Amino acid sequence: MSTTKIKTAQLWGKNKDDLKKQLGDLKTELAQLRTQKVAGGNNSKLTKIHDLRKSVARVLTVINATQRSQLRLFYQKKKYLPLDLRPKKTRAIRRRLTKHEAGIVSEKQKKKQMHFPQRKYAVKAEA
Repeated sequence: MSTTKIKTAQLWGKNKDDLKKQLGDLKTELAQLRTQKVAGGNNSKLTKIHDLRKSVARVLTVINATQRSQLRLFYQKKKYLPLDLRPKKTRAIRRRLTKHEAGIVSEKQKKKQMHFPQRKYAVKAEA
């Protein structure tokens, strides 16, 4: 039983199988502490339960972060990204025209600009 807090820096170097094993160990230990608490254990169990819950969260965070980074590498050269890997931004910004779409000039507009260009006026300066 590991009653010490787990440091996140130690978890980054581990592979997925080690992390899953450690997660299982932490969860079983947490279940044991909870049953002891219900049975009428002392108050020191509460802080251990707190530390274990936070340790489980740290392990899960590392697992999820590594999984997301692997997915980002996998989808790097693909045309489409999964929704959860796309930048969040705001709804309005996501629906806005892209720079390419905004810069497109239609055939009709091209003809109009060619046949009726912007007029140039010269203003005579008074001396």
